[in-house]
Amino acid sequence: MKLFAQRLVNAPAFEYVIIGLILGNGALLGMETSPTLVRQYGEWMHLGNQLVLGIFILEALLKMTAVAPQVDRYFRDGWNVFDFSVIVFSLIPATGEYAMIARLARLLRVLRLISTIQELRLIVTTLVRSIPSMGHVMLLMSIIFYIYAITGYQLFHEHDPVHWGNLGISLLSLFRVVTLEDWTDIMYTAMDLYPMAWIYFVSFVVVGTFVVINLFIAVVLNNLEEAKAERLRELEQPVSREEILRDLRSTQKALRRLEERLDRQREA
Repeated sequence: MKLFAQRLVNAPAFEYVIIGLILGNGALLGMETSPTLVRQYGEWMHLGNQLVLGIFILEALLKMTAVAPQVDRYFRDGWNVFDFSVIVFSLIPATGEYAMIARLARLLRVLRLISTIQELRLIVTTLVRSIPSMGHVMLLMSIIFYIYAITGYQLFHEHDPVHWGNLGISLLSLFRVVTLEDWTDIMYTAMDLYPMAWIYFVSFVVVGTFVVINLFIAVVLNNLEEAKAERLRELEQPVSREEILRDLRSTQKALRRLEERLDRQREA
């Protein structure tokens, strides 16, 4: 049973089936936003959701069986813990005071695409690894924002109180500038008072948008390379005893079949 579970959960076709179920469940969740479709096919949608949940439970049981009796190995993988948590939350009854939680929990099933597709897992791992380094970039950006916000308040708060009335509004205005969303309107208003105000805005766009964003990209790319290297090290780990025995058994079976074919040829 254990060997069967191992072959099944490691088969590419099994992964494709799970991905297809997740996509199908996501489509069902989208259809449930249409009152017309719910009235016409509500029972079928409910049945489909229950079927998908049952298959997810079966998948988790198969993965636990594949590592039995050391079931704790299943929970050592953070992605398995996430999948198991999605299943647990999906078991909350969709009625009563927990109805809203149950509906939101079903949305987590769509996120299972991340845990199922290796490339997406690599990207999420990279983003998580980048958080500490991004903290330093955020600190640098906060200092730049703070200096420019105070400068903008001192220069423009009397002429344009809507965008520079206090420190908080000034920070929001700078956030609008750094996203490049109609920032020229703010600049031209300031230039009515100070024709050279464009220097302030252009310098902030250059520093805040191009320099800092490139720093973010550099941090993510660096951690992506590290995540890829770590993934390669995991793939290069020594083969386990069970895998060696499994390969030996398959080799023995192949040799037996070859011997039988040779015997048949001699008899012929």
